[in-house]
Amino acid sequence: MEEVDEQDLHVERVAALDLGKAVLEACVRVPHESRPGRRMQEVRGFATTTSRLLQMADWFRRWGVTRVVMESTSDYWKGVYYLLEAEGFECWLVNARDVKNVPGRAKTDKADAVWLAKVAERGMCRPSLVHPKPIRELRNLTRYRRSLIRDRTREMQRVEKLLEDAQIKITSVVSDVFGVSGRLILQALIDGQRDPTVLAQMARGRLRVKIAQLQEALRGFFTDHHATILAMMLDNIDRLSAQIAALDTRITEAVAPFAHQVAQLGEITAVGPTAAQELIAEVGVDMSRFPSDAHLVSWAKFCPQTHESAGKKKNKGRAKGSPWLAATLGNIAGSACRTDTFLGARHRRIAKRRGKQKATVATGNAVLVIVYHLLSDPAVRFRDLGADHFDTRIDKQRRARNLATQLQAVTGQKITIRDGKAIIAEPEAA
Repeated sequence: MEEVDEQDLHVERVAALDLGKAVLEACVRVPHESRPGRRMQEVRGFATTTSRLLQMADWFRRWGVTRVVMESTSDYWKGVYYLLEAEGFECWLVNARDVKNVPGRAKTDKADAVWLAKVAERGMCRPSLVHPKPIRELRNLTRYRRSLIRDRTREMQRVEKLLEDAQIKITSVVSDVFGVSGRLILQALIDGQRDPTVLAQMARGRLRVKIAQLQEALRGFFTDHHATILAMMLDNIDRLSAQIAALDTRITEAVAPFAHQVAQLGEITAVGPTAAQELIAEVGVDMSRFPSDAHLVSWAKFCPQTHESAGKKKNKGRAKGSPWLAATLGNIAGSACRTDTFLGARHRRIAKRRGKQKATVATGNAVLVIVYHLLSDPAVRFRDLGADHFDTRIDKQRRARNLATQLQAVTGQKITIRDGKAIIAEPEAA
């Protein structure tokens, strides 16, 4: 027998909430006042307005509730959780998958609240990670910035499709149609200029060597109809760019208390200031919530699932985690694979054998391990192991024997490795 690290298996005074948008059901379970070993419970319904939630908090205090447990139902849990947290209660947010009602029981809101209270008081559920308020606010900012960047990208793609509809092939000649030259040409089209020669002369800098190509690309049938739509699209792009710039300023202010952690993460290969801000916003800076780096990787779902039945292990791949964290790690892996570093060598080595998708997950796994150790100790600094890390760990003799075996299978010659040299013997005649 071995000792296991578990939470208390019994909570004396617990409350559980079954959440909805407008109303919720609350169940309080406490010890019986006169009969030892017995329990008492009460179920009440409350509206999710602030005044009614405060009344519910007073009800919890009267019964001495020490822990409030609720399911992560859509976004409805946030207001309730934050209010009760501010009132001083220990709040647990649990995954609905872990506390699903068993078959054979009535499926009602009250029954669900009672079942969740019974599961919680016996320690049969575990809390999900809910970051403190500064990290939550930073995460809202970084996620909204990414959403705006995606919206701007979609609007830029719409501009390109509109130009193709008008037979304007400028995107085949200009690498960035939203640069200085491109915006001058687009604005002239909106203002009514249709002459390709005049439009091509608006090119600036190195683009002037392509004036002849621009004239051909700008010869189309751009009309006032296209101009009306293009003006709206450019206005949207400018508006989104201004909002993104404002968010960048606000994020810089919000991440200022974590400047040291940003500097630590910024030393990782392919992790710039933006990626460092997003990593802190998604995983936080308190690594004590994760017992080890493997727990952080598992929480982020950047490792294969364990699925064993009847002594057989099945390949389940990685589960679905936070798409925001996955997008950040995917961008880091995509940039790291083009560098002459340890992460780049790791990505290329795995991609050669198992494909780019698994290599991206493996690189994200390695990045999370690095992030865990950097954020766990403020004094730790990142040191790249080098692109030749894997080459220096290869047994050269074993590698030579493997290559000799493969060559022997192709040529039919007998090849022996002796003292680091290959000895080739001709095949015997039949």
